[in-house]
Amino acid sequence: MLILGKHITSEVNPLKSKTSFAVFACLLCASASPSLVLAQPSVGETPASVTVQSGDTSLAAPPSIGAQLGAQDQKVGANSKAAELFAPVTKANTPKIYTKPISSGPTEMDLRQLWNELKVNNPQLSSLRESYLSAKATVPQINAPANPQVGLVWSGMPVNSPFALGGANAPSQQYPGGISSNNSISVAQPFQFPGKKSLAADIADTNAEALLASSESTYLQLGAQLSTLYYSALSSQKQLAVLKESVIRLEMIKNVAKARYANNAAAYVEYLNAQVAQSAAQADQFNVERQLNVALNSINTLVGRHSREKLILRGDVRRAMNGVPTLIELEDYAESSHPSLKSSALQLDAARKGVDLAKKAYLPDFQVIGSSYTPRGPFSANNGALFYQFELDLIIPLYFFTKEKYGVEQAQRNQAAAEAGNISNRQQIVLAVNTAYAAYEQAKNQTQFLKERQVPQADAAYKVGLTQYSNNGQGFNDLLTAQTQLRNLEIALAQAESNLLQAQAVLMVSAGKEPF
Repeated sequence: MLILGKHITSEVNPLKSKTSFAVFACLLCASASPSLVLAQPSVGETPASVTVQSGDTSLAAPPSIGAQLGAQDQKVGANSKAAELFAPVTKANTPKIYTKPISSGPTEMDLRQLWNELKVNNPQLSSLRESYLSAKATVPQINAPANPQVGLVWSGMPVNSPFALGGANAPSQQYPGGISSNNSISVAQPFQFPGKKSLAADIADTNAEALLASSESTYLQLGAQLSTLYYSALSSQKQLAVLKESVIRLEMIKNVAKARYANNAAAYVEYLNAQVAQSAAQADQFNVERQLNVALNSINTLVGRHSREKLILRGDVRRAMNGVPTLIELEDYAESSHPSLKSSALQLDAARKGVDLAKKAYLPDFQVIGSSYTPRGPFSANNGALFYQFELDLIIPLYFFTKEKYGVEQAQRNQAAAEAGNISNRQQIVLAVNTAYAAYEQAKNQTQFLKERQVPQADAAYKVGLTQYSNNGQGFNDLLTAQTQLRNLEIALAQAESNLLQAQAVLMVSAGKEPF
């Protein structure tokens, strides 16, 4: 480091010199400036069913998560959906994860309400919120001026010393010639070359906004998991209803077999076989109930609730969102609005600014020093007078060929890496949309085939078999087979409808939209 300086000196009245020291220092400094029990329908209850909201068919921007950041914070992320999600935590919006769980009664929630719970109370999103706020807090720190340095010097030497400045004080027994003394106070304020500090603060702010966009992408990914669990739970509820209906049908078959046996028109084994089939259908409910419990526990955990907190889901797996956008529309929307692409674009912007900042390292920085001193001694022309002194220093990057040069090269490499990462991210987003769209089309076709052909055919076969057996007692085994086939296909339809809605949710999330 090479420092070049210039001094400017002036004299003031020596009176009240100590007070002047303090006043000068102050002026110069000032100028520098709960328990969750899984709710599920029992064998004798019909699962709660309410229509799931149909999705928006338009491709407008995803709905805002809440209030926008302040005007100062909207420089890059003004359109961010996650603004409210990453707002400072106050007493009024303290997430549940920060408080002790409180037991409550059953809570009925649909998918949209669960997503709202996810925004506020998911621990992972809460961690990202704090990380974002921490990153934003670095911006004013970078913008703030460097701390000034204050120095106070008092020197006293025997007058006969070769280092003495002069004999100013009265002679004493120890020092007959007197003491040479000099008092001084100084304040130094460093300054960066104009533009360096503001550019560094802009880079920090851009990186913070990139973190915000990345956090929004994480929110969508967690929402996709939540949607999958939600529709899986609704599918389990539908399957329980199917099994309940199967038990009712088998009860009818069992009663017919019992009546025919009482009239000596059928063998007792037919009644027993009907009873066995009914018990098997009842036993299948235990597995489905377990799946429902697991899904509800997972939902509670994902949205920041206690895993045993009571939860009842509102919705219907038979209703899918109408008007899913075309593949081209979804691709265009993803490329323009996906938060992950926003994040990588912001990272690229920050890397480009980093190159500019690295080049500014070639420019010198400054340091301004103001001081006051009082010379005393017989050789001083102004013995006891108070003087001010100002100094301007230049901090020159003398070794730029080993430091600043490689700093620029490093920044350029970072920019190249950010550009490649942005391209790769864009390709992966488009590929994800294409893959999700293919899965959605497959799930839709399978659901339509089951609903329009297989289930109606199985239902007709069961009804024919039941009529035939009731009239002439023939075809009992065929009747049981038809009933089992109908039950299996109805369960397959419930699963297919759930898979369709899950694929639909994943498709919308892959494009950067909420699935409603």
